[in-house]
Amino acid sequence: MFAARAAAELERRRHERALRVRADEVVASRARAVHAADEERRRIGRDLHDGAQQRLLAVSNLLKVARMQADAPEELLATAAQELEQAHAELRELARGLHPVALSERGLRSALESLCAAAEHEVVLDVTDEELPDAIAAAAYFVAAESLANSARYAQASRVDVRIQPRAGELHVEVTDDGVGGADTSAGTGLSGLADRVEVLEGCFDVESPPGAGTRVHASIPLGA
Repeated sequence: MFAARAAAELERRRHERALRVRADEVVASRARAVHAADEERRRIGRDLHDGAQQRLLAVSNLLKVARMQADAPEELLATAAQELEQAHAELRELARGLHPVALSERGLRSALESLCAAAEHEVVLDVTDEELPDAIAAAAYFVAAESLANSARYAQASRVDVRIQPRAGELHVEVTDDGVGGADTSAGTGLSGLADRVEVLEGCFDVESPPGAGTRVHASIPLGA
């Protein structure tokens, strides 16, 4: 009986160790996936910013000069210039969604100010100026960006408050709106992707969105993650 109990205990401990190893492997795998995705976003965003965006801006400026100097049909040139400006705006938004250049160059607050500049509703920012590790700053940015996009697309909100401040060794990211609520965290990949990104950094992510009472998205990320 003693031998059987000892064997059972050894087997239990072996399974426990195996589960811990497996859990560590899963976390490491998710971390590598998020890191690889961030690096790819950063590369594409940099290429768009330094390549296509600059080229389109140059062509737009040339067309403006041509309108003043050539005998080309005014309406045609005006349409071409308008199309180029629209393409430039769309590329800028695409590059910002992939990995904003401002986040790497000027920090989290400046990146979010650029993001909110074109918002159709009121956005109130309360964002720390502290320098943050790249992974944590990127997670905070994407939590805010996805929440702002959802507020604009689905929530019918007139105001969104974004608060990102350190507290008790953690970075707290909170985005609230006064919209219609009812956000479904199981629909689509946006909110679930944010949860994965935050959990890889050993943080917590939750969404409160009762129908008719607005939406609150909150993430807390250990600053030592």
